[in-house]
Amino acid sequence: MNDFGFAPERLAFIEEHLQRKYIDTNRYIGTLMGIYRGGELGYVSGLGLMDREGKRPIKRDTIFRVYSMTKPITSVALMTLYERGFFQLDDPVSDYIPSFRDFQVYQEGAIGNFMTSSPEREMTMRDLLTHQSGLTYGFMERTSVDEAYRQLGIEKESQESLEEFVESLASIPLEFSPGKAWNYSVSTDVCGYLIEVITGKTLDEFLKTEIFEPLNMVDTGFYVPSGKKSRLASCYQHRELKQPKLVDDAITGTYLTLPKVLSGGGGLVSTLDDYMSFCKMILNGGESKDHRIISRKTLDLMRSNHLENGKDLRSCAYGRWSETSYTGVGFGLGFSVLLDPAASQVSGSVGELAWGGAASTAFWIDPLEDMAVVFMTQLLPSSQFNVRRELRSLVYSAMSD
Repeated sequence: MNDFGFAPERLAFIEEHLQRKYIDTNRYIGTLMGIYRGGELGYVSGLGLMDREGKRPIKRDTIFRVYSMTKPITSVALMTLYERGFFQLDDPVSDYIPSFRDFQVYQEGAIGNFMTSSPEREMTMRDLLTHQSGLTYGFMERTSVDEAYRQLGIEKESQESLEEFVESLASIPLEFSPGKAWNYSVSTDVCGYLIEVITGKTLDEFLKTEIFEPLNMVDTGFYVPSGKKSRLASCYQHRELKQPKLVDDAITGTYLTLPKVLSGGGGLVSTLDDYMSFCKMILNGGESKDHRIISRKTLDLMRSNHLENGKDLRSCAYGRWSETSYTGVGFGLGFSVLLDPAASQVSGSVGELAWGGAASTAFWIDPLEDMAVVFMTQLLPSSQFNVRRELRSLVYSAMSD
């Protein structure tokens, strides 16, 4: 048994599984994983390559696109402003973004001929933090509303600024009246814009001074500076019966310059150690060394289930896309929250916080076991393989106390 409460021979099953099922089969080009428990980062494992074409191996300081693992960071950042009295969770978003007062709710019809109704109430700050806003993502390809996002260019790549992106959302109806359902969406991008509106600072500046510098997250940001691009992993797209296709790299890729739209919902790059530093802060009640990022009581509020009547996602999700399973899982302010391990059918603890990113990255934080796990790889889409649930089985079964 090692000092942080895991049996070494059982920890070895993790690497064996990833090598056999994902690396040897070319499903993943490379993986990097860390387990922190009891004050110690006691397990770090890197397998495969960070760049298949250049044959460069995964290293501890490899930089990854974490996509939607940006969301918990942005949510914590916004809630630091809640702590300073800048807003309340039940404030209408239109108090800060006046155009959001004009939202209508979709009823039927196609683009150009939408039939709508007035929402039962206005969208609130909590609705954004919990994805109960009625907003959506264009990539859902499920409804006439997300089709309108695509046709009208409501996407980060088509906009000139975060303000323009957020303001354009008000031109399309909501999927549902705020608070009536849960739908994975651009809500956290709006949270990032609210940080800019409230503070007068750009989102990257605020995150740097309030989160990244205090936590020594030296490699986390919205782009990779030229001096670090040799450490950026290549990103791949799954293809049936073929090796994954290269879609973004460190030579001609999209993460080498500061983007016009700073996406609080999916724009960050980070490393294993940087993201683990963020997880450790959450695990430590909002504090890192001598610096407090957020209070313990605010974190308690964030990791409570905010879905109506304590429901799980399966009971109230409007769509079927997210970075977590639905049954037995609720949602807090920026994180999923495990409500019932038996219902979820995977090992874990009540109160576990988690999320993942589009390129198959993932993390979870288990306060009961004083543990945080970060998994990094670069394969789109994250829904292709069931690695996140597999890793929970492997990690919890390796515990020796």
